[in-house]
Amino acid sequence: MKAGIIFTGSGPILVLTSYNSFTDPKLVEKLATKGINKFIAYELPVEIVKKKYGNHFTVVLRDLDRENDLRVLDYNGHHVFYNFSFEEMGDPVCYE
Repeated sequence: MKAGIIFTGSGPILVLTSYNSFTDPKLVEKLATKGINKFIAYELPVEIVKKKYGNHFTVVLRDLDRENDLRVLDYNGHHVFYNFSFEEMGDPVCYE
């Protein structure tokens, strides 16, 4: 499982995914069905996300399939952006 911030045209969202990569073609296709065709993703340490989101993290995680799934943990862009430092974010993954 991966956790990450995906910066989209309308702002950042925090996601949990069971895909191996943020550029996996099936994940990219799933995002495209939501209108997200271009993005920058930053992986986050799962333990940090779990600590910051507590029970909400656990509830969303229970709904995440073991393979090929994506769940939005937080869609409040302001909250997502300011809840994590740049130091906590991995290298950017760009998709266009």
